[in-house]
Amino acid sequence: MANSVSLKNDRQKLVTEGYLIPFMLVTSLFFLWGFAHGCLDVLNKHFQELLSISKAKSALVQFVFYGGYFLMAIPAGLLMQRFGYKKGIIWGLLLFCAGAFLMFPATFIQTFGSFLACLFIIACGLTFLETAANPYTTVLGPPESAERRINFSQSFNGLGWIAGPLIGGLLIFSNTESENKFSSIALPYMVIGTLVLLVALLFWRVTLPEVKEESQKADDNGPDSNAADYDVSWRNLFRHRHFVLAVIAQFFYVAAQTGVNSFFINYVTEEMPAISNQAASRILAFGGMGLFWLGRFTGSTIFMRLAKPNRLLAIYALMNVITMIIVMAGLGWFSVVALFSTYFFMSIMFPTIFALGIKDLGPLTKKASSFLVMAIVGGALIPMLMGHIADISTMATGFAVPLACFAFILYFGLDGYKVRIAGK
Repeated sequence: MANSVSLKNDRQKLVTEGYLIPFMLVTSLFFLWGFAHGCLDVLNKHFQELLSISKAKSALVQFVFYGGYFLMAIPAGLLMQRFGYKKGIIWGLLLFCAGAFLMFPATFIQTFGSFLACLFIIACGLTFLETAANPYTTVLGPPESAERRINFSQSFNGLGWIAGPLIGGLLIFSNTESENKFSSIALPYMVIGTLVLLVALLFWRVTLPEVKEESQKADDNGPDSNAADYDVSWRNLFRHRHFVLAVIAQFFYVAAQTGVNSFFINYVTEEMPAISNQAASRILAFGGMGLFWLGRFTGSTIFMRLAKPNRLLAIYALMNVITMIIVMAGLGWFSVVALFSTYFFMSIMFPTIFALGIKDLGPLTKKASSFLVMAIVGGALIPMLMGHIADISTMATGFAVPLACFAFILYFGLDGYKVRIAGK
């Protein structure tokens, strides 16, 4: 009953304080970058066949994409701190749009590098969006329900992850007769680029409230403390142990998720040779990403009202350690089912780690957000390691890497999340 009242109060506050329309618009961003990420997994497999490159080299798709996050995260955070969320979001949408439309001329250049350049520009745009949208959802409403709000918004990210491999696989793998074998790559990006441009126009026209994050708890800074009195230096940020561990946990989560995504189609087609690439991309869309969306939706609306966010995170991490063991065992359909079941338990990890990592950081929130987004660089490094292991051993063996990543997230959910400040 108390949880029902709390959820009702959340909605009332969003409406009465003018946050509802901004919250809806910001939530739409989660779908857009989910679509962009979902297309990567199709591109990874497509480039292996189109350019006759190894699994390790095809992982440069993820390396360049997530490397863009690493390089742009701090500039995005600094821009947001100076100019606010709205300008940061619009700038991110325009970069996203530019990278998507540049995919068209890249299909005529027909080099791996030209496509990687487009993906890098898209990633730079997404960095702005994620640096703004993730913390923005946590401050648009009561702080006690921040984890639920960010998970709710992230459930739309899950829908984007479904649409990415579904539409991307349908359009990219369908081009078998055209003289230009690269032409189909541009199609999904033309669609999403047009949609992104329309959303940018909406953000330009709509007034977004510039919410100022509250300072830390009264017992840290005194009852009358405010942002102006609070030390917002980088050094002070790294005194917060839970934030530092959250950055590490986020690195390993994105590493694990990207590794699973990148080689999902490879694993399924190798474990079950009768399954085609297009069929595997449909399994990824409906089986894996469908469970991913379901996990985020149920996590935000049901399970986080029944269990503490950190406890749910620990349970889900433990389940993924188990699923990775089954995947490595190579048990046919049983292992394939375990692989796409992993998506359900990955679903709440990014937003929950993010919310726990910025908890009680007050004016340091935007800077902290930059580092949590920068941690996405884990997705640039781990797929290459997995691809190298698969090239010299088996694809199943490569999944030992995400297994280790999930083990660290289990620790963070059990103990690392606790708010502790060095010197206090």
